[in-house]
Amino acid sequence: MNGTPAISIVTPSFRSGKWLPLCIASVADQGVSHEHIVQDAGSDDGTLDWLAKDSRITAVVEKDRGMYDAVNRGYRKSSAEILAYLNCDEQYLPGALQHVLDYFQQHPETDILFGECLVVDGDGNYICERRSVTPQLLHTWTASNLAFLTAATFIRRRVLEKHQLWFNTEFRDAGDQDWALRIVQAGLNTAVLPKFVSVFTETGVNMNLGANASRERKAFHASAPTWMRLLAPLAVAHFRLRRWQAGHYDCKPHAYSIFTQASRERRVEFQVRNPTFRWLRPPSTP
Repeated sequence: MNGTPAISIVTPSFRSGKWLPLCIASVADQGVSHEHIVQDAGSDDGTLDWLAKDSRITAVVEKDRGMYDAVNRGYRKSSAEILAYLNCDEQYLPGALQHVLDYFQQHPETDILFGECLVVDGDGNYICERRSVTPQLLHTWTASNLAFLTAATFIRRRVLEKHQLWFNTEFRDAGDQDWALRIVQAGLNTAVLPKFVSVFTETGVNMNLGANASRERKAFHASAPTWMRLLAPLAVAHFRLRRWQAGHYDCKPHAYSIFTQASRERRVEFQVRNPTFRWLRPPSTP
């Protein structure tokens, strides 16, 4: 790649060879100047047999302290002004990165940008959609969900370095919430791009949906001041009001194109005739 890329994408990887090819393909066909760094912790599932041979990425294989340490390592190796991380079970939609770069160019005051995200099952079928609002202190510190999904989050390097917004590696699964809190506390200029830019796949083993993530979130909530914890129900109500005002509950039919296990080389288009904002998860088993 000649010159500095317009955007750097970091993908933390460990034993995710089933999903990583789809993630890589979704970045590679964006049509913008970019670098894609795959930070692998030493997968033993066959991923390393092909990873270094894929010319679309920069493969780095080294031990790390977990996903957030891998992202930090990738960010430090990256070179673009605009940064993002995309997990192995996530994809970008067509044209996503161009929309992001256009927004940053037109809004130089924006430090962090949140797009909108679709949630699909392992076959690529639609589950629901998650649109973003800018994070606020009370909701971020006390609620069980964030105002955005990280698969649709983009940050300027200047902000990362100035405010030391590296991920806290003490977290294994719920570090995004701690990161979001520090964004709010720093008073950064955040904005929402009202476009679907990414896809999150419910694979059945997503870290952020697991038991450890739940434990970490509970401990994080417990660190909030008592008065904030008492006001948590109001924070949720206000969050829902903000979503209603932003039109998140008024879902329209649409289509999306992604890579699937059955079609790793070409995107498949899915029609959404009954869109919903409700993310209904199957009950957990003992």
